[in-house]
Amino acid sequence: MPGLDSAETDARRAHGRLLHWLRSSAYPLWAQYGVDRPRGGFHERLGGATSPPDEPRRARVQVRQVYAFAQAPALGWSGDAAGIVAGGLEFFLAHYRRPDGLFRTLVAPDGSALDERAFLYDQAFVLLALAESQRVLGPRVDLVAEARALRSALLELLRWHGPGFASGIPDALPLLSNPHMHLLEAALAWMSISEEAAWTTLAEALVGLALDHFIDPASGALYEQFDHQWQPIGNLAVRIVEPGHQFEWAWLLLRWNRAAVGAVRTAAARLIDIGETCGVHAGVTVNALAGDFSVVDAQARLWPQTERLKASARMARLTGDARYWSCAAEAAATLLRYFDTDPPGLWYDRLTPDGQFLPEPAPASSFYHIVCAIAELGTLLGAPTPNGA
Repeated sequence: MPGLDSAETDARRAHGRLLHWLRSSAYPLWAQYGVDRPRGGFHERLGGATSPPDEPRRARVQVRQVYAFAQAPALGWSGDAAGIVAGGLEFFLAHYRRPDGLFRTLVAPDGSALDERAFLYDQAFVLLALAESQRVLGPRVDLVAEARALRSALLELLRWHGPGFASGIPDALPLLSNPHMHLLEAALAWMSISEEAAWTTLAEALVGLALDHFIDPASGALYEQFDHQWQPIGNLAVRIVEPGHQFEWAWLLLRWNRAAVGAVRTAAARLIDIGETCGVHAGVTVNALAGDFSVVDAQARLWPQTERLKASARMARLTGDARYWSCAAEAAATLLRYFDTDPPGLWYDRLTPDGQFLPEPAPASSFYHIVCAIAELGTLLGAPTPNGA
């Protein structure tokens, strides 16, 4: 195992390569081809010829792209991030809002409604985008009001009979841990820019829900699906443990508990341990395990690699343990493999167990994961961000 200085240096070198790719290739390409300037909003995918398929647009992709471009100036890209963010929000707020204050899940490229369902998952990303967009747009009372209104709608329309929230309207069940994870992420983003106690109250409740219900007290693993009483669905053989979500929840729990002590720290460390020991194979984080930690999906999507990177880097910074920096450096090196595309700036989404990337358009939804991981690694390394595009 490399020493602390060597492992952290490896992570720092990998961060430099990731940041260079992001600033010189990804942001310019997605700004040019991923933004639908005639009609507004963002395209769902880009192919090898950078020709976007003209297809329905999910709410989550629109607000994730707002998030990704809101980070761009701080990461050294000098393009028109503010204009892209403002345009993306304008399109979204004009075409996705339902009469009840929640946001529908799907519209056509021209903005006409295609699917009126409202998912908790989508609402969480709307809240995140409303907070993070102010990085480039500055403090905006209208965006604060939008977030407050959506928070109120969530509490009125989606709050579950006990703790937590229903999965959506009309599809309330099964109850799901994943949307609550992103709701916690959004609450933390609002806590960083707002003194409203309601955001802290929401975050506290979500952390408590994770510790009390999502995480199995026997194994320490975090499950995905639950019945109406927040009991895991099925036996160990059919329960799903996603390594990427073990890492992602650990990252959020450590952000919540900055002192990194007590039950939250213990739970986060165990989640990382499960991800590393059972979910990482030959340096790659696989998609899914069963409840007994056997592999049930050995393919490896891009996004679990980013979550391993974030969790490992944060635990490395908190503990000073070189092994976590080694894990972060390995995750970063693996992530760079997904970016070896023509033209540069796209990414592969799926890696097969035999080490082959599947040739398919790059999903815009991954940009959120990528940007967040690169930004987080830089923050935890204390790396200066170069100026210029």
